[in-house]
Amino acid sequence: MADHHQRIHPVVDVEAPPTAPLVPHGSSTSEKASPVQFIRPPIPVIHAKPPKSSTSSSCCKCICWTISLLLLLLVIIGATVGILYLVFQPKLPTYSVDSLKISRLGLNFDMSLYAEFDVKITAYNPNNKIGIYYEKGGKLSVWYTNTKLCDGVLPKFYQGHQNKTVLQVALTGQTQYGSTLMTALQQQQQTGRIPLDLKVDAPVAIKLGKLKLMKVRVLGECLLVVDSLSANNAITIKASNCRYRLKL
Repeated sequence: MADHHQRIHPVVDVEAPPTAPLVPHGSSTSEKASPVQFIRPPIPVIHAKPPKSSTSSSCCKCICWTISLLLLLLVIIGATVGILYLVFQPKLPTYSVDSLKISRLGLNFDMSLYAEFDVKITAYNPNNKIGIYYEKGGKLSVWYTNTKLCDGVLPKFYQGHQNKTVLQVALTGQTQYGSTLMTALQQQQQTGRIPLDLKVDAPVAIKLGKLKLMKVRVLGECLLVVDSLSANNAITIKASNCRYRLKL
């Protein structure tokens, strides 16, 4: 009895679309297919910001505080000075030349000019709430045409409120090229009007109540016109113009 063998046939789906061949047309089956390469996208590099230094921050705060304190200090000092000025109303001391006497004015053997003057001046403190300490180192000098003839030392003393103090100062000096200067003085004396310049340089300290402030300098200048420079004779001051300024 013949064995009947059942054969299984694959079912073909006629409606399915044809599949693409694994091997392209025109190429042999012996050629190796290139493997599929996968390209990874670039990974973005993130640069981490370094943490801010606490030292720089503290330095900035310190500088800001210092500047603020300095500005505050300047404001306080300015306000204090303004209040003191309004309360005390400070004024510069004034000076006037009362008399001028020449003890000697002549040439030495070396042709230098030697001069001895006696000057009486009045120093006046016009302030009613401020005292003035005249410190050591004050000078009084007499000049002719930008040439110093002689100088002397101002005494050290205290001058109270609205006080007048008369000072008698002896001046001496020696000037080179005296013959030329003496000739000019003699020619000027013939006119009866000899210009002289008397200068005051006084270091002083201001007293406010019981407080003694820092030392400053009072610079005074008196432009004089005298009639003669004869020794041991009465000299008349024909004109006097004084001005003053303060030097810190």
